[in-house]
Amino acid sequence: MIRTHRPRSLDLLNTRGHRSGLALFMVIVVAHWAEHLAQAAQIYIFNWPIPEARGVLGLPFPWLVTSEWMHYGYALLMLVGLLLLLPGFTGRSRTWWKISLGIQIWHHFEHLLLLLQALSGMNIGGGDAPTSLVQLLVPRVELHLLYNALVFAPMVVAMLLHRRPRADERAAMACGCADHEDEPERVR
Repeated sequence: MIRTHRPRSLDLLNTRGHRSGLALFMVIVVAHWAEHLAQAAQIYIFNWPIPEARGVLGLPFPWLVTSEWMHYGYALLMLVGLLLLLPGFTGRSRTWWKISLGIQIWHHFEHLLLLLQALSGMNIGGGDAPTSLVQLLVPRVELHLLYNALVFAPMVVAMLLHRRPRADERAAMACGCADHEDEPERVR
């Protein structure tokens, strides 16, 4: 029998460090959301032209918005974060976390496709800019809002269920993320 051994740091992340790891991950995710929401407000509330609507950080650093490396890096960071934190989830929360992970795998693929086009100079459909597959149907700003919402929603459900597990889920948990461990389980 071949035994695989996870690195000690991964075990620590998904036991004693799970709550802190999730908190740090959510700070990154919420900051990214804030950028997308700021850009959407600039476009739909303040009526800025799309090239000028660059979010908060994109105003002083305009290259951030147009850098496929930066967008790909964030998509990869999300994918890695979802993978690294997965072992700490059990039961229903694990199912929802995996849904978020599955959607992020596709989101990452789309950003990889955009990055490869930017690097090669060959864009899908011969367009002027890199284009993702779903972007052929949905404009880029709206598509990024949609992808981030589709990844974020099941992530939030997973975290809520993880904080309030059923008795069987709590028994399988190796971390201390559950709220009120001394209270009896609520009827669900």
